[in-house]
Amino acid sequence: MAAIELKGVSKTYPGKVQAVTGIDLAIADGELVVLVGPSGCGKSTLLRMIAGLETITEGTVSIDGRVVNKEEPAERDIAMVFQNYALYPHMSVRRNLEYGLRNRGTPRNLVNERVTEAARILEIEQLLDRRPRQLSGGQRQRVAMGRAIVRQPKAFLFDEPLSNLDAKLRGQMRIEIKKLQRTLKTTSVYVTHDQLEAMTLADRLVVMNAGRIEQVGSPTELYDRPQTQFVAGFIGSPPMNFIAIADLPGAEAARIAASAPGVAVVGIRPDSFSFAEGAPDLTLPASVALIEPVGAESHLYLTWGKQTLIAAVQGRPDVTEGQEVTLTVAPTKLHCFRPDGQRIDKR
Repeated sequence: MAAIELKGVSKTYPGKVQAVTGIDLAIADGELVVLVGPSGCGKSTLLRMIAGLETITEGTVSIDGRVVNKEEPAERDIAMVFQNYALYPHMSVRRNLEYGLRNRGTPRNLVNERVTEAARILEIEQLLDRRPRQLSGGQRQRVAMGRAIVRQPKAFLFDEPLSNLDAKLRGQMRIEIKKLQRTLKTTSVYVTHDQLEAMTLADRLVVMNAGRIEQVGSPTELYDRPQTQFVAGFIGSPPMNFIAIADLPGAEAARIAASAPGVAVVGIRPDSFSFAEGAPDLTLPASVALIEPVGAESHLYLTWGKQTLIAAVQGRPDVTEGQEVTLTVAPTKLHCFRPDGQRIDKR
């Protein structure tokens, strides 16, 4: 186990294409940090630089207090789990698990001990004599994780490991990865574009956008207090509603501007809407365009002026499509942002 520290890390490809810019990030020993963001934001490139699979243009990567910029992946004492499993199809599960240890000249008794322990932790003892083609997607992913575990590395690096699995299996594997990381207490960096994975797995989330870090914090911190409009819109499902202050009625806009000088955009979480009026609340008359039942809650798509708003309510609301309704939002539920997208804390 080891801490990982990135200082001023940047990656520039030929043609001055800037993939990652000035990343500063300290990952504590035993912490599980998730890098999340839209496609092309630089999260996988950053992970590959930690692994040694991409060269670093500027800055330093340190693992366990040692700068590893010039070291090969095999010298960094990390283990990577890929989305395509990267198993050898002609080898049994046991041989796949043993492969890295045998290449390092690990004594046979130690190889057997580590493989047995990894198989026990991952509950794949009964699969050791099978070939990868005889396994389900979830079983292959367990074997891929087992191959990382037997190394007993200083850090695990996960590159979208669940993206090839169906929704139900992804949910199961999320739980298994979280339990595994808690058991082993190994420093882990996990890359995903799936915010549900990110929110449920992370000790800390790192939201990236256009090669830069937008915000770092716990999942609840990022959900409750997004520091930028980008983070507010990216974290949360359904996504946050945004209303330009100029589109609000004069009295409503003036009241909000008085408590948040410089506000340009107001953000409202879908579950912050209510149909019960209160005197100080923001009031928005709207028309129900579509009702979408989603399990224990319903999503309402509402037309307000030229804009579509989304409200999330528990159960089945007592409204119908086409009905006129009045949405209200308590002042404490409003998120205010400046023209540059930075958060404004209300007075």
